[in-house]
Amino acid sequence: MAPQSLSSISIVPSRNPILSSLSFPPFHSHPQVRYRKPPVHITVSHRRRARRKHCRKRKDMSVSLPISSRESEPFLDSKNSAGNGDILAKEIERETNTSTSSGGISRKKNRYIGSTGRLKCFGVDLSPDNVAVAMVYFVQGVLGLSRLAVSFYLKDDLHLDPAETAVISGFSALPWLVKPLYGFISDSIPLFGYRRRSYLFLSGLLGAFSWSLMATFVDSKYGAAFCILLGSLSVAFSDVVVDSMVVERARGESQSMSGSLQSLCWGSSAFGGIVSSYFSGSLVDAYGVRFVFGVTALLPLITSAVAVLVKEQRVLGPARVQNVLLGNPSFVESSRESIIQLWKAVRQPNVFLPTVFIFLWQATPQSDSAMFYFTTNKLGFTPEFLGRVKLGTSVASLVGVGLYNGFLKNVPLRKIFLATTIIGTALGMTQVFLVTGLNRQFGISDEWFAIGDSLILTVLGQASFMPVLVLAAKLCPEGMEATLFATLMSISNGGSVVGGLIGAGLTQIFGVTKDKFDSLATLIILCNLSSLLPLPLLGLLPPDDPNTVSKENVDIEMKSN
Repeated sequence: MAPQSLSSISIVPSRNPILSSLSFPPFHSHPQVRYRKPPVHITVSHRRRARRKHCRKRKDMSVSLPISSRESEPFLDSKNSAGNGDILAKEIERETNTSTSSGGISRKKNRYIGSTGRLKCFGVDLSPDNVAVAMVYFVQGVLGLSRLAVSFYLKDDLHLDPAETAVISGFSALPWLVKPLYGFISDSIPLFGYRRRSYLFLSGLLGAFSWSLMATFVDSKYGAAFCILLGSLSVAFSDVVVDSMVVERARGESQSMSGSLQSLCWGSSAFGGIVSSYFSGSLVDAYGVRFVFGVTALLPLITSAVAVLVKEQRVLGPARVQNVLLGNPSFVESSRESIIQLWKAVRQPNVFLPTVFIFLWQATPQSDSAMFYFTTNKLGFTPEFLGRVKLGTSVASLVGVGLYNGFLKNVPLRKIFLATTIIGTALGMTQVFLVTGLNRQFGISDEWFAIGDSLILTVLGQASFMPVLVLAAKLCPEGMEATLFATLMSISNGGSVVGGLIGAGLTQIFGVTKDKFDSLATLIILCNLSSLLPLPLLGLLPPDDPNTVSKENVDIEMKSN
């Protein structure tokens, strides 16, 4: 497949053959206008009878309602007595007059203030619960702050070769291969009475612990690999938990509201990714990698802090976990049935064969680590410059999403895979120009060529990966959409890990090291041509039905880390 852009290894596996990306679906914000009913004047036939003569009579809006005068009447004992009712009626009348005279202003405010009086973002009320969800997604995006620092730490501090760096990158992606397991644990084993809040809190602590070790004690490749693995586990587990929260909130809502909720999530993650891209390189250049690791260690604590805002009903019964761990027969039987049901779904030819294609399409070798070493050791690209390139590619990934949604979402999947793979292979060959120096013969500097090449490959890579999401959504049968979708995405991530490991082996075979790049051009050509190998298997994909394309494309809003 086409090589990825000139960034770095990520603790989150790449979601496409070129660059991991961020996207958010279109959203619809409908202003909510509340119509106030005319105030109904209530009078009471007891001690407050004399007060009526002081009130202006409204024949068309007031009603006399006799109510019992017993002292034990709940209505009279409450704070809403007749006197307070008069005041309330006047306040409502004043508000009605005010809203009538300033209807335009109130309608404009309703764009940003929901029916509960809260601020709104992407059409979603910013309740404490939704703020917690948005902040968790923001943390996932902003954790990219450490990616360049990890790459430079492995290269400059630990003096690892490109092949070893690629192996560590693949090893750190292992927690993303078993995401359905985290959902099963969160749903079945509540901690301290909570299924979501407790796991978010612990995930944040685990992430802070792992990056704290990277900032202080780690000084070997094995320690670094272990800490990066813990950080990846923290993000993967919190990702599954917060995704389940989004699914729970979207259940029963309209498509517009579900899209608005997804927009809030993706927008928060995108904003965090762009912020981290801007500062990732400059902080490494100015303060060093250990400082960046220390700053990164503070970010997961945001997840732990906002976990207390999650609105969740406490699970009663402290023996719940003990029953699960001791082998509750009903729990074991339910788990076994779920696994059998999942296996029956996966083994069906209409699901199994496209899944094989997705895995093979992602499993083609990559030369990312070798290119990173070449651009930094040979061309002298600084961390600050690579951070600017990473910022550009983060924005370019959004352009790729727009390209797909605007022009490709109604195109049959087979045609998209065929066209994007061939074009990506051809454009991926342009990196040979950078390695051999041909770009300088055309008067293009290495920096500008690297920026342009990365932006183009990122746009194409994002547009080519969107069909993977569409295909995975199409394969999920009704009744087990979430489980099977997560399983298919784990298989896709497994293909990316295999591709990275194959690329590491080829890098070692071709003798590409941290200061020897004689065979790098050959490695790039081989990796690009290998992306054409899955094309003969396009027949494994299901045929496209034009009548269902628009309905299925709604599911591309789902996350696939």
